[in-house]
Amino acid sequence: MERTILHCDCNGFYASVECVFRPELKEVPMAVCGDPESRKGIILAKNELAKQYNVATAETVWQAKQKCPGLVLVRPHHDAYQAFSKKVNAIYARYTEQVEPFGIDESWLDVTGSRMLFGSGKKIADELRETVKRELGLTISVGVSFNKVFAKLGSDYKKPDATTIISRQNFKSLVWPLPAEALLYVGKASKEVFRKLGINTIGDLAAAGEEVLTAKLGKIGAQLHAYANGEDVSPVASIYDKQEAKSVGNGMTFKRNLLGMEDIRSGVLFLSDSVAARLRKYGYQCRTVSIAVKDPQFHTVQKQMTLDSPTDLAKDIYDISIELLLSFWELQKPIRAITITASHFDEGDGGKQLSFFEKEEDHFQHERQKSLEQAVDGIRGKYGKASISYAQILKNDLGITPDAVRDRGTKTEK
Repeated sequence: MERTILHCDCNGFYASVECVFRPELKEVPMAVCGDPESRKGIILAKNELAKQYNVATAETVWQAKQKCPGLVLVRPHHDAYQAFSKKVNAIYARYTEQVEPFGIDESWLDVTGSRMLFGSGKKIADELRETVKRELGLTISVGVSFNKVFAKLGSDYKKPDATTIISRQNFKSLVWPLPAEALLYVGKASKEVFRKLGINTIGDLAAAGEEVLTAKLGKIGAQLHAYANGEDVSPVASIYDKQEAKSVGNGMTFKRNLLGMEDIRSGVLFLSDSVAARLRKYGYQCRTVSIAVKDPQFHTVQKQMTLDSPTDLAKDIYDISIELLLSFWELQKPIRAITITASHFDEGDGGKQLSFFEKEEDHFQHERQKSLEQAVDGIRGKYGKASISYAQILKNDLGITPDAVRDRGTKTEK
């Protein structure tokens, strides 16, 4: 039996929730941002009126204000967003027990077994849109397809408050003209490889030689080629399944504010090491790394990067975290706390990470680093966390000790 998979995406989720509590915000261009008083604050979400001014998620407040001088800025209320996320997923669960969240505002649903009760995938999608709007005051866009990857493309295809069907009959005409980077798990490094190969669209990717893609990108190359051809067979998890960790993160409020690059490197190195050690302990490798930085006024800015190949190494997480931090933080500004989080896991050893280490000598260095960090795990397992550490963070005055971090994200059961 052909599967029917839905991907439901809440439109402008943070902004939409704020508009539920303050309906007057629907009448003006508005955006949720981490620090409304700072020109360097980041836009987290925006409403439809702000989109008309081309206000974009992840750009700075200063950039957004240049486009829309009358933009109304609102601080985030994360507890409310979590509560609404649970309510939305509870509505989805009325139609199927196979509901798999993908972040706070997106979920996949497998409604194959629900069609006898509720009708076609399109009928269920349209009912979900109306129910969420009526009961919660939010709008969702829904993609309906025969696999998870194309269902997600469907929810992105038309927004807001729309249903898009991507079937075996129409996917070549709908999906293949889209840019290659629209496909799930195509990151910055893959995009650059595609550019060099002359791959601009998903159709180009589907027609490319799998051997070439594997040689350039490793396992992810073959996987992306399969996705482009509609060959995703990954299941949608059940709400009753045991829930493994969705993220592994560590955060720390430092004994004194971090001032300058030397302090930042020490803090980020310690947290990256902690996160990587926990990943290896659980047998996971991550595809996404995020860093959140809090200043002494408790304003927080967060940014993330999706990787082409999974990693569980402190060096990789450190390098990515530093790159992210430098992209949005002014070094002269003090830092009160940092949290680093790894998410979107692969289990086990992902093999040679060609997208990071394309040259033979780089791959050798990667394997050497992996052996080194695994050896450190062994020493700490035998003699304790404090038995071995990086010279850079020894005898610091930042309060960095083996037990100083706060764990964010652990294995749980739903």
